[in-house]
Amino acid sequence: EKELVNKNFKQVKAHNQNEWEKKLSRIKVEGGSKDDKTIFYTALYHLLMHPNILQDVNGDYPSMQGFEVLNTGNQNRYTVFSLWDTYRNVHPFLSLVYPELQSEMLRSMVSMYEESGWLPKWELAGMETKVMVGDPATPVIADSYLRGIRNFDVNKAYEGAFKAATQKINNKLRPEIMQYDSLGYIMQDMNDLYNGAVSAALEYNISDFNLALLAKELGKEKDYKFFIDRSKSYKNYFDPETKMLRPRVAGGIWYSPFNPEAGKNFEAVVGFVEGNAWQYRFYVPHDISGLIELIGGEALFIEELEECFATGNYNMANEPDITYPFLFNYVKGEEWQSQQKVRELIRKYYFNAADGLPGNDDTGALSCWLLYSMMGFYPHCPGDMTYALVSPVFSKIEITLNQEYYPGEKLIISAPNAQGDDYIFIDKIKWNNQQVNSFFINHHELVKGGELNFKLKKTHE
Repeated sequence: EKELVNKNFKQVKAHNQNEWEKKLSRIKVEGGSKDDKTIFYTALYHLLMHPNILQDVNGDYPSMQGFEVLNTGNQNRYTVFSLWDTYRNVHPFLSLVYPELQSEMLRSMVSMYEESGWLPKWELAGMETKVMVGDPATPVIADSYLRGIRNFDVNKAYEGAFKAATQKINNKLRPEIMQYDSLGYIMQDMNDLYNGAVSAALEYNISDFNLALLAKELGKEKDYKFFIDRSKSYKNYFDPETKMLRPRVAGGIWYSPFNPEAGKNFEAVVGFVEGNAWQYRFYVPHDISGLIELIGGEALFIEELEECFATGNYNMANEPDITYPFLFNYVKGEEWQSQQKVRELIRKYYFNAADGLPGNDDTGALSCWLLYSMMGFYPHCPGDMTYALVSPVFSKIEITLNQEYYPGEKLIISAPNAQGDDYIFIDKIKWNNQQVNSFFINHHELVKGGELNFKLKKTHE
């Protein structure tokens, strides 16, 4: 009655089409096939569906973890924060392309902390579902702030993140924090074989890394040192014999019998959540150089990364490993493998058809992987302001930047000789006509506006 007064069906339809056109036109692409454009814009549409507005037309909404009805006061309150899925790519994407939406979501998350005493983990309609492991709100907050979104209460957000990272008793976000903090790892509970000890610890590591970066940005040097050191405790899971991150049981003993392939098709497996030892093997995006050293150097790292794909242990439908195709960029001379692998995965798993996604879209996470990959850059680690570069599918991509947040007006990505899948290897990269001698580029450079130009070639040699 409030929203549709004096509007007929055609008017409502036209209004909605106009609103979606404005949102989707934030990115304009040229080149590529009709199907390429269709799957690209379908992915963008999917990504923008969640989180979604919760409040009623008068601003009323249910408080977090309570039965009180509160009012937004002319702001938007968001819900459906599937953060375990979305902190890895969706929120960095929103920060870049739709920062005005991301800032509203950050304010919603801070309000949830104020109402319930905890930042959300997997929130739905004002209730915490407690789904998945880790402390995923922290990287969303830190990554967004570091990218340049500042119009939310960062001190209150830091307070909530610090609480999650330090409270030893009755910690609702990091229930295993006492072992994690004192031992440097979480013991596998043999009475609860599927509690995902390794997965939880790796998630805590990434949150600690992000909290450290945020602490440094806020001038909290003591906090920075503590959290950056603790973020590297994944090394306590590294088994020199198998070169895997392996569960440990009471007394620090390696869990046995250990089969790194167990659970690769989402079967329940000891020590890991939604994945196996292979799918979590490289999930330390904040310290890939440290992992390379542990494994035994760049050559062995590349061999093991190749084997992950060759043995069918890479799962395109699973968030912890979806960044792995971009990890070849860390080794000079092997970057072509990222370019090849990303294009192979696009063509294998994404289609203009009813089964055109590799699995559950997880509120836009799998669609977001496609969006970034088709544009030629990817946020390989939350909190790290560099993007890994691969070859774009389109000959031209134009992103309109929100100048209330960023200095640039347009970010243009061009690859004039992108012709189907014949030219997928990068010959040269230029940023505003200056040679780029890396396969990474900084977010803060891109948001100044300008053109990222790729010259592509047929072979990687």
